[in-house]
Amino acid sequence: MPAVGRLIVIEGLDGAGKQTLTAALSTELERRGCSVGGAAFPRYGTDVHADLISEALRGDHGDLAESVYGMAVLYALDRWYSRTWLRERVAEHDVLLLDRYVASNAAYGAARLGQDAAGEFVDWVWRLETERFAMPTPDLQVLLSVPTEVAARRAERRERAAGRAGGDRFEVDSSLQERCGEVYLGLAESSWWSPWHVVDSAGAVDPARLADRVLA
Repeated sequence: MPAVGRLIVIEGLDGAGKQTLTAALSTELERRGCSVGGAAFPRYGTDVHADLISEALRGDHGDLAESVYGMAVLYALDRWYSRTWLRERVAEHDVLLLDRYVASNAAYGAARLGQDAAGEFVDWVWRLETERFAMPTPDLQVLLSVPTEVAARRAERRERAAGRAGGDRFEVDSSLQERCGEVYLGLAESSWWSPWHVVDSAGAVDPARLADRVLA
């Protein structure tokens, strides 16, 4: 049996396939006898900070969405208010899979400011979320690396399937998505915060191989 309490994070662009991989990996881990829990950030419909984020990204709350640091604080507070719950969930399962976590805040904010993974904004997120908020450290961060145009097509199909007219202002900004992908790769290459594992999600991802990495 694997050790109890592995926190595994799935990161990537909008449309990279995080939800699909999370479901497939969960099924594979359960097939191997693991108890698996899951959660996704932001926690839309659960936390007021996440709902403010969603509303701002679709044009509400004046110029809130224009503030990179203001939005980042809302993302961070959504996680901070879940901190006790997260630790309980980690303790209850062999593996807890998270769809997005702290690295998303670092990657998107840095991309919006034109900075890279070694820039000031990433360092600010580090100090806010890992030091001041003391968020649980992931055992592994999995980056789904996918071409921007592929991710955009997938995100558009998801929006249509959900009956929505289009994505939020981050999802429809292709240049932002491209810059964000570059920051993500920089974070992975520097093993930012914890070990990373990069997989190419442009094709089929083998959940069995990824499960081996998760349990290694």
